[in-house]
Amino acid sequence: MIAYRSVRHGVALSALALLASMPLAVAQQIRGTPGTPSAVVTPQGLQLPAPTQPFGGVIMPNAVDSQPAWPAQTMPPERAPNVLLILTDDVGFGAPSTFGGVIPTPTLDGVAQAGLRYTTFHTTALCSPTRAALLTGRNHHEVGTGNIGEL
Repeated sequence: MIAYRSVRHGVALSALALLASMPLAVAQQIRGTPGTPSAVVTPQGLQLPAPTQPFGGVIMPNAVDSQPAWPAQTMPPERAPNVLLILTDDVGFGAPSTFGGVIPTPTLDGVAQAGLRYTTFHTTALCSPTRAALLTGRNHHEVGTGNIGEL
């Protein structure tokens, strides 16, 4: 019985230590008046892309009875990294010299050497599925773009 209690207390203390070490989620704070064009929100970066803000206005059959509302302008958190993404169509992964190819791309080489190279992205031979995967962070088949999107 004593051994069981000490194990139970050890588990409880371990769980408490784990919870204490986890950062608390801070709610997004809106600066300015919500629903006006001057409102600004800074997401905490816990979810990318930032969640869509709910529409705070009222839409009525007559425009005069409707109430406008603008979503708060999203600003990056302090010290957020700058990200430059270069997406080229109809170029193989091994074509530019940046990745060991035969086509000299000295400017791209310099940019890549000063930053990092995104080398684990699944690409397709079509532009629409690749862009959809990049924008959503999901495989192109999961977002319904297994082929070229036509208008």
